Amino acid sequence: MIGDADSLRDELRTAGLSRAAVDAAWPDWWSDQAEASVSARTELRLAVARNLGLAPKALVGERVDFVWRNRARFKHLRAEDEVPLAVLNSFGVSVGRSLIEATERNGDMVGLSASDLRALLLDMGVPDLPGLLTVCWAIGVPVAHLRVWPLTQKAMHAMVVGQHGRHAILFSREASYPAMVAFTLAHEIGHIALGHVPADDVLVDAEDPAGVADHDDEETAADRYALEVLLGDADREILIDFDTFNHAELADAVLRASPQYGIDPGTLALAVAYRRNAWPVAMAAMKLIQPEPVAVSDLVNNVARTQLDLDRLGSDSAVFIERTLGIGDA
Repeated sequence: MIGDADSLRDELRTAGLSRAAVDAAWPDWWSDQAEASVSARTELRLAVARNLGLAPKALVGERVDFVWRNRARFKHLRAEDEVPLAVLNSFGVSVGRSLIEATERNGDMVGLSASDLRALLLDMGVPDLPGLLTVCWAIGVPVAHLRVWPLTQKAMHAMVVGQHGRHAILFSREASYPAMVAFTLAHEIGHIALGHVPADDVLVDAEDPAGVADHDDEETAADRYALEVLLGDADREILIDFDTFNHAELADAVLRASPQYGIDPGTLALAVAYRRNAWPVAMAAMKLIQPEPVAVSDLVNNVARTQLDLDRLGSDSAVFIERTLGIGDA
């Protein structure tokens, strides 16, 4: 006997999924009239299962089973509860697989050297977040920010989802300055390029790679890849003309030095902050470098909106992606 829609919602919430995730996965064709049809209730459960990465047979049988509960490798994870990990695994894989399916493949990022990526970015200006997004989408690596989170609390900074040798990159943390996300994206690209996410693997950076000290070899390699892309040299010394400085002096210095170094001024300010342990000054300088802060998630997902071909997906999956990324017309 297939239970009603309210029972299904209760099952999903009890399994650990957030209300927002359940709402996003709910097909828009469902209605009160459909409740009377056993076949419609069955199709409802199958549609929700596809969107959330659940085992369809188990869900029809009144039990929630996460298909990809053990797919991901987590970096810098503090929580050890298996239920949130299973939820995050399956939700992330489901979203990533749909994004890959809705994106045309035009190349391969595996094996792309940091120097070659930097050269591509320099052809467009200085290496920055918009340039990195352009290269990813041109190759066929979708990048998106999750507006809908599957858990009640966020437990991920970024995720790389592998699917049949292709990859998608997902973000979840908001930022006001593109330079703050450029390093994260370059770091995740590094994981792909260096072969850290083969075949159908999933890799989750639970914390901001820029703010974590206890790196393993893969994390260190991805960091150095990102630094070479953005700075030209992973060990580059960033020199400014004074020993002490306030935020206005730092902003003026990096804006003048940016063309000389071939480094985005926001990235240059963050590099100085890292080298000189001057984070408060650098963050204040960012307000002068970029006087109008933006929601970086908007920048990321506005690009995704123009690049995704949701007609490649089934209608239920397409609506789910629109809701999850906040890119629908409504």
